Order: sequence, then structure tokens, then C-alpha cells
Amino acid sequence: MANRAMHLIFPGCGLLCAAALTFAVASAPSAAEGPQGGPSAPAANAAAAGVSNFPVASGARLAGDDKQTRFILDLDRKIEFRAFPLADPYRVVVDIPQVNFQLAAGTGSAGRGLVKAFRYGLVMPGGSRIVFDLAGPVKIANSYVLDAANGQPPRLVLDFEEIDRTAFVQSLAPESRPDLKPANAGSTTAAIPAVATAALPPVTDPRPLIVIDPGHGGIDNGTQSGDQTEKNLVLGFGLALRDRIEQSGKYRVIMTRTDDTFIPLNDRVKIARTQSAALFVSIHADALPRREGDAQGATIYTVSDKASDAEAERLAETENKADAIGGVNLTDEPTEVADILIDLAQRETKTFSNRFARLLMDEMKSTVRMHKHPLKSAGFRVLKAPDVPSVLVEIGYVSNKSDLEHLVSENWRNKAVGSMAQAIDAFFAKRLATAGPAK
Repeated sequence: MANRAMHLIFPGCGLLCAAALTFAVASAPSAAEGPQGGPSAPAANAAAAGVSNFPVASGARLAGDDKQTRFILDLDRKIEFRAFPLADPYRVVVDIPQVNFQLAAGTGSAGRGLVKAFRYGLVMPGGSRIVFDLAGPVKIANSYVLDAANGQPPRLVLDFEEIDRTAFVQSLAPESRPDLKPANAGSTTAAIPAVATAALPPVTDPRPLIVIDPGHGGIDNGTQSGDQTEKNLVLGFGLALRDRIEQSGKYRVIMTRTDDTFIPLNDRVKIARTQSAALFVSIHADALPRREGDAQGATIYTVSDKASDAEAERLAETENKADAIGGVNLTDEPTEVADILIDLAQRETKTFSNRFARLLMDEMKSTVRMHKHPLKSAGFRVLKAPDVPSVLVEIGYVSNKSDLEHLVSENWRNKAVGSMAQAIDAFFAKRLATAGPAK
């Protein structure tokens, strides 16, 4: 427990380095903003004491049409920012210092003009991000921050104008263009900084290392029901699982995140691989659209090139969009991912992953409700480390009333965490027995 601070790995500072952002602000004269939105009600999770010193965003709105669209963000002080486009899918990303978003529930879910929707949230400690999903290619015609004036607060303003794809691609940074491969992928303005591992002390502890990966985080809420978000539910579960595992003293534990921070999928895999993890457990909570009926219970997934069923395929496609949701450049996929896809032929890792999945199912079914088909497989990117046994556990459906009651219950969580800890013990006992005594 005392060494927990050394067991958490954050993405490197890179673009978003606390409040010391050096982003240039494009200046422009004040312009008429179009209709003002009504006063924004605070979100359910309004400012906690720990974020009182961060800038506050109190309102956000869109104006205009499908030729020109304006975005306006009301603030309590001026901030620095950087805005840049990304392709496939068409997006505009705005990086800003960490902001306390006190926006009305549902803000950004309805689009207007050139913007289909937008989302916002923490992307790393000290940095927030706004990501716009676009109806097509656009250019950022103007972007600036206005001073408070005439009874209006400071405002961040972005103007989008429709352009063709050729012009859009030419506006991208060279390393972000879909039709180009960067000569040096180490300096892309569109990607989240890589995981920092150099500062970690050398590991001499012989105990098996377990990586717990609470899904989503920061700008990526995951599924949602009312004021309950997947990212918060699975973080609470992951922290409880870490504490339970650490109590035994038999394992080392790393969390991919311990707060509301966005971690790209590839960085989650890197954490497990660079630390030579013995087991990777990703925690999620699914949801079904109303039109697709109802489902309940926990499900355990392993990786496979071919999905075990349509629901597994749907879920993998949804989870694999996390980087797009977070505004990560998808055009320059690291070569490691291609290598991982090839290395999936390593049967030993698959065998261990499947073995742990079965042990986990056997333990969990005695304490928590399981899905009618509790073992499934699909092409989850987060499970594609070729040398680390990995599973993804959907602990329940936030779209199911009964499951949601369990997910917010500390008593249920304690039972589920206990059964997972027992499965981990059984898994490593079997592995050690198979390996035999050290020579």
C-alpha cells in the first residue's frame, strides 16, 4: 500500500502540461455572436472543493448553419487554447488548461450546422479537451478568446466553415494526413502523449504484476444512465479490486488510471507490456440501446479475430472507438499495433487468457448474476498484448435497472471483487504449478 504512488503511470506531459500551456491563441476582432443561450444549470457533479481554482465553463452553445457554424464557451476568465482538425472521422479538437465544466446535463449531445455533437472533459491532469464530431470537412476560420464586456463573460469562440476534403486534408499537420506516413511519428500534435515509464524505479519485486484497467475516463464517459457514468462506476470497482488484491501481499498492482483521466487504448496496452505484467484485467459496464431490448449480468471477454456473436462484435466496435472519442489521431497507428495483430498467433498467451476467463466465470457465478452467455470473444484493441494474458470484464449493464442497482451497491461490489480476487489466486496457483520449481 505504501508504494502505491509508484504504481500509477500517467501519460507524459507533452501537449497538456498542467496550467503551463504554451498554446498560441489566434487573435481576431470581436464579432457578433448570434443568439445567446439561456442560463446553464450546473451539472449534477458540480465543482468540488478540489477544483475551485480551475477556470469555470458555465455555458456552451452552437449557432449558424451547414455553411458556417460558431461555437461559444462561456468562462469565468480568459484561457489559452489550441485547436486542430483530425480526419477519418472528421473532428476538431480543442486543447485547453484543466477546466471545471459546469454545463447543463446533455450539453453537446445535440448538434447544429456543421457540428453533429461535441463532448468535453479531462484528458490528463492539468488539461481538458473539447472534441467536435463534424458532419463533413471544415476549416477553422476564426478562433479566439474575448474579454468580458457589456455584461458578457469571457468567451472562447470558434468559427467553422465548410470546405472540400482536399482542402481539409491539406490543412492537417503532415503527420496527421490520411494519405501520408510520417517520417518521424514522434512529434504529432494530434496524439495524446505517450505513457511515461522512464522515471519508474527498476523493479526487483518477484511477485506477479497485475494491471487493472478501469475503462474510459476523462472526456470519454462510456455508457451512462441518468447521473451514473460507466467511467465512474468502473473506477470505483477497479480501486476496490486493487485494494482487495493488495491485502493478500502476494501481488503487485498497477492501475492504468486512479482518477478521471483519459488514457488512449494503445497506452493501456503499453502499460501492461512495458511493465511485464502477468495479468491484465479491463473493467467496463455495458449498455444496450432501447431498441435492442434488455440484457443483464456480467460477461467476460477474451480477444479473438472473429467475434463469438453479434453482441460481442457490437461491443468491441464501441469500445475500440474510445480513441476517436478522446480526440486521438487515428491515421498514424503505431507499428506496435500491427506487430501485436501478427503476434496474436502466440497460442500460450491466448490459452492463459481463456483459462483465467473460465476461472473467473466459475468464481463470479457463485456470487453475482452472470449474463446468459458469460464467456465471449471479440477483437478488443485493449486486449491485444501478445505476451500478457488479458480479459475484459463487463460487470453489468447500466441500461438494466436491476444491474444498475448492483453497480452502485457497495455490498454487491465487495462480493464481486472478492470472487475476482479468488479467481486471481486460483489462476496464479495453476500457473506456478504448471511452471514447476525454479532451477
